[in-house]
Amino acid sequence: MNGQVTVLAGPPAAGKTAVAGLLTTGAGNPAVHLVTDQFYRSIRTGFVLPFLPEAFRQNEVVLDAIVRTTATFARGGYDVVVDGVIGPWFLSHFRALAEQGLPVSYIVLRPDLDTTLARARGRVGELKDVDAITGLHGAFAQLGDLERHVIDSGGHDVEQTAAVVRRVLASGEHRLRQPRR
Repeated sequence: MNGQVTVLAGPPAAGKTAVAGLLTTGAGNPAVHLVTDQFYRSIRTGFVLPFLPEAFRQNEVVLDAIVRTTATFARGGYDVVVDGVIGPWFLSHFRALAEQGLPVSYIVLRPDLDTTLARARGRVGELKDVDAITGLHGAFAQLGDLERHVIDSGGHDVEQTAAVVRRVLASGEHRLRQPRR
């Protein structure tokens, strides 16, 4: 039996890692918290900051590794929460998993920019570059048809946000569907 895949996306400091940790720790089914940052941190030589244009090829390779790892765990019966800056520009990879029969939900945590920047300043060892964070926040600002996948995590603490995410997942309303042609 396949596990559920949840792509928990958003800009840096949106609360993805903390929420994903709550969703997977003590879950009712076997669960994996797949932290996409770890895949990037694994590159020891030749690393390019992923938000730079010259990182395109690197990002494609890393995303391929993330998607293959996600699929392996999900096909093995694990629920997988993929935590990362995964915008619409990368969703085709996860839609492909849905086409293969894996249930894939896409949720974007998106606090307002001021909250995002304040949270980023308080983080240790993470991205703090204001321009980069502002740019990545902007990349999630207008999601078009995917706007219904957004949860405003700015006014909630991590437990409250995790509770909202659990409700949304239970409803199935954030499942990835095939785009209409």
